[in-house]
Amino acid sequence: MSEKLDFLRTVKPFDLLPEEVLAEVAEGLQEVRHPREAIIYYQGVTKLRGIDIIVEGEYETFFYDSQQNKRVIEHSRAGECYGGISVLLNKKRSLRTVRAKKDTRVYFLHRREFRALCKAYEKFFHFFTARYGQRMLNEEYAHFVRPASSAGENYLASDQLFSRRIETLEMRPLDVCAAYTPIHEVARRMAAARTSCYFITNADVGGHIIGYVTDITLRDKVVAGLLDAHQPVETIVDAPVVSISSRAFVYEAILLMFRTKTRYLLVETDGEYVGFLSRNKLLTDDQDQSPFIFIQSVKQAVAVPELKRRWEQVPEMVYQLLNRGVKPEIVNQVITTVSDTIALKLIEGAIAELGPPPAKFVYMVLGSEGRKEQTLLTDQDNAIIYEDKANEHREEVRAYFLKFAEMVSDQLNAIGFSYCEGGFMAKNPKWTHSLSHWKRNYVEWMTDSNPESGMQFAASFDCRYLYGDAEIMDELHEFLAAELQKPRDRFFHYMAVNALQYEPPLTFFRNIRTFAVGSQQVFNLKRTMSPIVDLVRMYALRHRIFATNTGERLEALRAEGVFTERETQELLQSYYYLMGVRLKKQAAQIISDNVAPDNYLDPKTLTKVEQVTLKEIFKVISDFQLKIKVGFTKSLG
Repeated sequence: MSEKLDFLRTVKPFDLLPEEVLAEVAEGLQEVRHPREAIIYYQGVTKLRGIDIIVEGEYETFFYDSQQNKRVIEHSRAGECYGGISVLLNKKRSLRTVRAKKDTRVYFLHRREFRALCKAYEKFFHFFTARYGQRMLNEEYAHFVRPASSAGENYLASDQLFSRRIETLEMRPLDVCAAYTPIHEVARRMAAARTSCYFITNADVGGHIIGYVTDITLRDKVVAGLLDAHQPVETIVDAPVVSISSRAFVYEAILLMFRTKTRYLLVETDGEYVGFLSRNKLLTDDQDQSPFIFIQSVKQAVAVPELKRRWEQVPEMVYQLLNRGVKPEIVNQVITTVSDTIALKLIEGAIAELGPPPAKFVYMVLGSEGRKEQTLLTDQDNAIIYEDKANEHREEVRAYFLKFAEMVSDQLNAIGFSYCEGGFMAKNPKWTHSLSHWKRNYVEWMTDSNPESGMQFAASFDCRYLYGDAEIMDELHEFLAAELQKPRDRFFHYMAVNALQYEPPLTFFRNIRTFAVGSQQVFNLKRTMSPIVDLVRMYALRHRIFATNTGERLEALRAEGVFTERETQELLQSYYYLMGVRLKKQAAQIISDNVAPDNYLDPKTLTKVEQVTLKEIFKVISDFQLKIKVGFTKSLG
């Protein structure tokens, strides 16, 4: 008793208590011993029965991040307490993980007595709250203590959104009229039908739908423009018309609307239009749960700081969608739509500031963005193609687009899409050129192929239209289709060599081969996935398929009989399983660990089932690499 009391007199904040109270506390202390390296408490899990006062030995306290790395390591030694802040401010659960670094002896005080002391003696209580406040000034400590943000919960998609097909929805009937109908008559019909959208055909009966008119059309083009309402409606029609199959999923319809900037979508069954969907109606129906409300908020953002805040919310939305079992390929599409929307906002802003472009052009995206397979560790891959102009205007045109590209790229970087280290960006003069120059580039890459250029320029064949005159992109594709019909054995050989450079990390004994990064043994998820991307790209180009998404390419190759149904499904499942692991890991790094995401994964952080699944995927990739060797390099060596 005397030993405990003497010791307590030296411990803060117990030295603030009256002598008779201190004696009573000492009498109630229990002695507990912990062996060296024993884990005593787990952060956020262990419910504390009270607080520990270290008498001998040492506590190591820290936070585990999602990759089981220790963060904010501190040491508590003789005369220090652990557990006060957790009992008072964290619903009794240990804030941190605690390990005994030596054989450690502590005095244990039950939380009932501890709370009574806090209630009775203000200075005693303030010792713990002040200590907590001081620690919260440490940004990293505060990150791990702060409860996970719930900002993304309003954007969590309902299960129905991703499993329900359009044909199950109540579609709105089509109201149509001929192109020669007077504007005032169309407005009268819209009012009578109580509809905000009327579709316009090129003939009276069974005519082809050429566009549509909305309330906004009438306001902006007729009322604001003081247009004669007796003119035919074809003079104000909005186009193009966008349609989707009734067998498509609801989420696909919404993403298509955002990508094409249309508010109305025609629905077709067996080649016949059966009704249409309104974007506002679809979003309103899922108002409380749809991630697409978030995309809408991105569209409405007006400045770079606001767009940056929106992009910073994406990791939490991704994590929640994956936790709900939403397929990784769908999550990819959501990420891509958000990033596309941000880029389009910046492009339109740059044009508004610089003035109309002096030539037709296309702003295209490349690499993972071009494939619609962006992750949360992303940089810029983009380029500009502009139409060929007469010699006297070439410098003027080029100067405009380089200035335009620099403005867009700098703002993308400020938002969080970092500059490409390899310089594959439109702001780099090498990636902004006329159409004829781009054609020469592609011919050069295909005719003068070598291992280095095969690796360097492969992603350039993942080019996807984002903004501008789509006819320029169509012309490029037609040109490439013609060029790829020529003998291109050397080109495909080196693409194959590129795809074979990375072997799946599977040892002879079917263990996962790793390498050291910091204190962990890891493998690279991105490099593990790249053989699938490279293989599928190569087959797609060989068969002149210009879809850019890996999944879409696979489906097109299956339809042409290049891959069997089984091969297609094996590759799809392997690729998107890895994508899901990669996205979830990166989201956890950003949300939970407050660190920049990477592509490394420690197999020990996975369950046994997940490890077995990975090994099977590595085997699938190895089998398809063998197919490349046979089909393209004519060698098994």
